[in-house]
Formats: sequence, C-alpha cells, structure tokens
Amino acid sequence: MTKTPAEQQIVKPSAENLAAAAKAAGKKGPPPVHLWNPPFCGDLDMEIRRDGTWFYLGTPIGRHALVKLFSSIIRKDGEDYFLVTPVEKVGIRVIDAPFVAVDANATGEGREQSITFLTNVEDEVTAGPDHPIRVVRDPETGEPSPYILVRANLEALIDRKTFYRLIELGAHEAHAGESWFGLWSGGRFFPVIPSAELG
Repeated sequence: MTKTPAEQQIVKPSAENLAAAAKAAGKKGPPPVHLWNPPFCGDLDMEIRRDGTWFYLGTPIGRHALVKLFSSIIRKDGEDYFLVTPVEKVGIRVIDAPFVAVDANATGEGREQSITFLTNVEDEVTAGPDHPIRVVRDPETGEPSPYILVRANLEALIDRKTFYRLIELGAHEAHAGESWFGLWSGGRFFPVIPSAELG
C-alpha cells in the first residue's frame, strides 16, 4: 500500500531524531527553544526521575553527553514538559524537577554573599532576583524540598548534601513581617524556614 505524501512526512517521535535535531540546533550556543512553535507530535516514553536520572523506554540513559543534549531542548509549558526542536514537540514525564543542583559555591559574606549552583547537566546559575531559591515543605513530614530556577521556568532540585552545606551559610532576617532563617545571594534574601521552628 502506497503512502500519501502527507503520511510519508509523519515520523514517529524518537530519541534519535530529537538528539540529531538538538545537536544541529545547538551548534551556535544554547538552542532558542522559547522561540520555536512546532506541532505537538505525541508523547515519548522518556522520564526524568527525582534524582536527575533520565530514562528512555524504561532504561537509564547512560551517556552523559546525550542527557546534556536532551536537557538543552527541554521546555515547560503550563505544568507539562516537552522536548522541542524547530520541527517537533514531544511530551516527556518529569517526576519532580528537570535538573538537580549537585554542588554550590559561595563568595562574599552576609548580604554581599553570592551562591553559584552547578547542575547535573553542567548549567551554572547564581541565585538572585533572576534565579530565585524556593523551598517547598512536605505538609505531613515538614521535610524541605529546595529548588533554584535555572532557566525559563525550569528548576533544579537542590540535592540534600548541597542544601545542608548551604544551611551553614544562612542567617536570621525579618521577611514579610516574620522572622525567617534563610540565605542571601545576589542581593536578595531567600527564606528557608521560620526562625521560630528552629528554636
């Protein structure tokens, strides 16, 4: 049975095609995914777990270069995540955040402090007005989940070891009429936990 020209152009989304398109688009710096508006081509069996591990067809993607490539074309529209190229847009699953902040370095002290984070895909961002830190607390356990905005509404979950190191750099400040323990970076104070709960 001969396919019509329209049917011949419909290509089922695949990791291989996306990787090739991402590689071509990223030759001159970060791909401008926010400018692309391709048609939605369906969902891909790809998932990013809470620890930052990428899975494809139920198997971890072992090549870091490939993960880094895919991470350069991820976009969040509403509450959903997609891999986007100039010609296709496919849905993927993200369990928590698409990135994980695996290290941080601080320079300066007090209100002059700057904290720069490194993600699992080698993005570097300094917390501040353009890259805020936010902390979500589990309503039942009270356990904090800290995040930093990496780019265009894409966040990194700050891993536990890094977060505990940052707590040593914290300070008590008045914030929104209450006393908070939090972090200064980039001239801004980021509340982590109400001071009263530390007592």
